[in-house]
Amino acid sequence: MTQKHWSQFQLLHQVVQNKNIHIKGTHSYYSDCWDNGFEHSVVRYLLGDSHTQHHQPKWPVDKLHIGDYVCIAAEVVILMGGNHNHRTDWFCLYPFLDDVERSYQGKGDTVIGDGVWIGMRAMIMPGVRIGEGAVIAANSVVTKDVEPYAVVAGSPAKKAKYRFSSAVIEKLLSFKIYDWPAEKFEALRPHLCSQDMAALERAIEDYQS
Repeated sequence: MTQKHWSQFQLLHQVVQNKNIHIKGTHSYYSDCWDNGFEHSVVRYLLGDSHTQHHQPKWPVDKLHIGDYVCIAAEVVILMGGNHNHRTDWFCLYPFLDDVERSYQGKGDTVIGDGVWIGMRAMIMPGVRIGEGAVIAANSVVTKDVEPYAVVAGSPAKKAKYRFSSAVIEKLLSFKIYDWPAEKFEALRPHLCSQDMAALERAIEDYQS
């Protein structure tokens, strides 16, 4: 058995087998040093894993979508829709098997946008959408959608700040950086690893000309 180390990680597109997990691109990773990896430890209650891949559910399965250049720190948990049978609007919460079809309540797909950073031991609740470039602080519990380039923290997670001004965020979103061809991304990467918006805009114009 190979010893894991904190400097190592899993590239998600190389390890994900569940057809209900959709990975965009080839750069998103999970830091799996202290557990059994992304699919076995991070993603919880999602049909389509090794034990349920042949099941035929009688309802639409909530899916997990992960963008490109997503950084997922160690021991994050992403809760999915396979166990939504505890009905708080019923007198009894117990998930009786013969009532499972009637009790199930889907939460919708969970979407983690491009360039997101999820801190250690954060928990993402079902049906949440996390916008491009957002940061989820360590140990946060995300129960609601997170805006692009926002930093959220706490339980439940609340917005602490935005990474940039609204004008800069608007420009970044308009550039559609994470949809660029690989050649363009690599050519402009020095300007992406910077905080000089004017230089980035000039580089984009020069690249297109």
